[in-house]
Amino acid sequence: MSPALQITLIVTIVTVGIAVIGYFGFKISRSTKEMGTDAEEATFTTLHHMSVAVPHLERGLTVEGAAKSAKALRRLLNCPVLLISDTRHILATDAGIEFTADLEEQASEAFSTALATGKTQVKRLSGQDFVAAPIMVGNQPVGTVTALTPRAGAGFVRAVSEVAVFVSAQVSTAQLDENKAMLLEAQMRALRAQISPHFIYNSLNAIASFINTDPARARELVIEFADFTRYSFRRRGEFTTLAEELEAIDRYLLLEKARFGDRIKVSLQIAPEVLSTRIPFLSLQPLVENAVRHGLEARPDGGVISITATEDGMHAVISVEDDGVGMDPEQLSSVLAGTTVNMHVGLRNVDVRLRQLYGNSNGLIIDTAPGAGTQITLRIPKFLAPGTASIDE
Repeated sequence: MSPALQITLIVTIVTVGIAVIGYFGFKISRSTKEMGTDAEEATFTTLHHMSVAVPHLERGLTVEGAAKSAKALRRLLNCPVLLISDTRHILATDAGIEFTADLEEQASEAFSTALATGKTQVKRLSGQDFVAAPIMVGNQPVGTVTALTPRAGAGFVRAVSEVAVFVSAQVSTAQLDENKAMLLEAQMRALRAQISPHFIYNSLNAIASFINTDPARARELVIEFADFTRYSFRRRGEFTTLAEELEAIDRYLLLEKARFGDRIKVSLQIAPEVLSTRIPFLSLQPLVENAVRHGLEARPDGGVISITATEDGMHAVISVEDDGVGMDPEQLSSVLAGTTVNMHVGLRNVDVRLRQLYGNSNGLIIDTAPGAGTQITLRIPKFLAPGTASIDE
């Protein structure tokens, strides 16, 4: 069996599993002398070069990542030159020979054809073969792996194609992560938009009502309003601490009390040990706003909002409860499923974000019935680094 064909078979076997190897930081320290047979040594070498390439592709096709992964991939293919491109230009070149401008132009011609057809291309130019294989995300080529070799046999062509499949898997994963981040940002914008028109209009009206009768109170409310909106529309990070979110909620409720007076009463029971817990930004405030708008506003005599936070092993358990009008459970299911629009948007957005970050079993727990008030509970892992992993108990 030729070395190139042997590499092809090995790459095919490990392509599916290599993402797991890269994720756990697979490190190989055994000497090649201990590997035994030629096949075992080839397997070791292949795994080593691919595990070296994985971390540099975690952010997709970037100039820096391509430059670092190209070195490992060229060694894997044992070819004189290896290039990684996106759809427009060469991102990185790793060469064991002089790579002239003429060679670069010829390589560009080869990978342009691969991009146009979505298939591996072999072009013989200036007495050398250029093998260009597309990097695919779904059915769309997003770049190429191009290798230069004196003469490309069938085994070498297959090996380049399999390396491109491997790179495609890493780039696809990176794109999924990017799409997830974009979705979370869109949900954040939706929450901010929900706060913006309704709450701001009512708060300004409440402040205006005190300007002539109680200027000191009006001035105090303006400061609270400024602090709350500064927090709500901040741009730094998608996580905050429970203590910071509670401070924002306190300002929100102070402004709502200016409008509702004694119709709204608040009860807080917060365990000190959970105050430093990192929670998704704006994950509690929409629940409190929901309690005011949909629970108590419809009641002439208002009601009580109770916020509790306790420690339960590895989790912080946070609850927002009101004794308002409650909701129909079937309607609530429609809200959380996204089939009911323009109602309780905050609840759905918070529920979706929690499930995306911590796993499907960690969404909102809602206990409600018409006329029986509403209790919303969320469980936040205390020691899970946000955004690095999810748990699904």
